[in-house]
Amino acid sequence: MALGFSVDSPSGSGGSKFLQAIKFDAKSGDLIAVMREPSAEPGKWEKRDEEVAMPSKFVMDMGNLEVGWITFQPTYHSEMAVVGQPLVSRPTADHKQAVRIKLYHKKYGLREWTPTAKTVLRVIDKMHDEYLAGASENKGKMPVVEFSGTETVKIQTPQGELRFKAPVLSVSGWVAPPAEFSEAPAASQAAAKADAPLDDDIEF
Repeated sequence: MALGFSVDSPSGSGGSKFLQAIKFDAKSGDLIAVMREPSAEPGKWEKRDEEVAMPSKFVMDMGNLEVGWITFQPTYHSEMAVVGQPLVSRPTADHKQAVRIKLYHKKYGLREWTPTAKTVLRVIDKMHDEYLAGASENKGKMPVVEFSGTETVKIQTPQGELRFKAPVLSVSGWVAPPAEFSEAPAASQAAAKADAPLDDDIEF
């Protein structure tokens, strides 16, 4: 648990330049690219969700992975810190533990992933350990992470058994950072700032 999360049990916009989002639906197991495009009405944007086929590979900026807290109640707000810095205190009871990762896909470009589902955070925590194990031999490079599919996670609750999906992730290689990373907005808030959360944001 190198990222410092507590995930063993359930717990009770500015401008037009931002990173669009990748989301993972922890109920259906779908990996989704949120496509936000200018509408016919000036100053307005339209959103559509496009399922990303698995297996699929992304270059992930694990070296700048952020951990912290996100809420959508009443509006989007986050408090994050790069791994290795002191963890941010939970701002309110409505904030959920989260990570924020920039990742690049050949088709979808540079994106941002901000999962809060505990089933997903556990996987990312292990993924970060795998990244650290290989980072010293791959200085200046970023890991290529493959989403190879999903696995079912069963959670026992007072209300009975609940089932969720978690992504199956693995490092399949290392590459020089794509140029898109150096062109990313300095203070990205991602499409999540304007979009309602998916089932990705459940507690388990």
